Amino acid sequence: MTIMYLLLAGLIGYFCGAVPFGYLFVKATKGINILDYGSGRTGGTNSYRAAGLWTGIFTALCDVLKGFAAVWLARYLFSGVLTDIWLPWAIAFAGVMAVTGHNWSIFLGWRGGAGTGPNVGWATAVWWPIFPISIVVMIAMLVGMGMASLASLTMAAVIPISFIALYLADVPGYAGTYAYIAGGFASAAVVAWALRPNIKRLFNGTERLVGPRARAAKRKQQNAGI
Repeated sequence: MTIMYLLLAGLIGYFCGAVPFGYLFVKATKGINILDYGSGRTGGTNSYRAAGLWTGIFTALCDVLKGFAAVWLARYLFSGVLTDIWLPWAIAFAGVMAVTGHNWSIFLGWRGGAGTGPNVGWATAVWWPIFPISIVVMIAMLVGMGMASLASLTMAAVIPISFIALYLADVPGYAGTYAYIAGGFASAAVVAWALRPNIKRLFNGTERLVGPRARAAKRKQQNAGI
């Protein structure tokens, strides 16, 4: 029965993550198929490119809520039927599968985003300070480096490191299980796998810029052409 509950938690997580908010919002506001625009991903960054800042922000927040909802549902449904040993594993599995569903949505022909939103969301549901940490990290990386992929990879690393710190600090609720650490590393791997083309461009120095650095590069290019 335990395995069945774990699989069910994963299924719940997948379908929470598979809801393609970016696709729906961009289609509703601009009539654009986001899969054919920019990076072709459905996350907040490409939604921003396709439909503007507020659509991008709204998409990013809803993507976070997908991951949060996956964990909340898993905790609500299985806290009374799974032991304290197995419940964290069901929660972590639901979170990882939310990231997987976002990246390879059954509703979009197995396409989607890079998983940063639901990754932050499920981790926030486990430990709420992840959310303010993510805001600081993402803004700092986007403003400072101007690369959404690098910001996503950095945040993907911060999550398992945070859970390791909680484990080593013997914080109640986090010290008695490896589940959240394992989930953090698994979701980081899912994000990194989805970002393979971006990682290649990072090493080649050809990665797309966003935000202030993108605008600065555009001005420089325009000035050079004068």
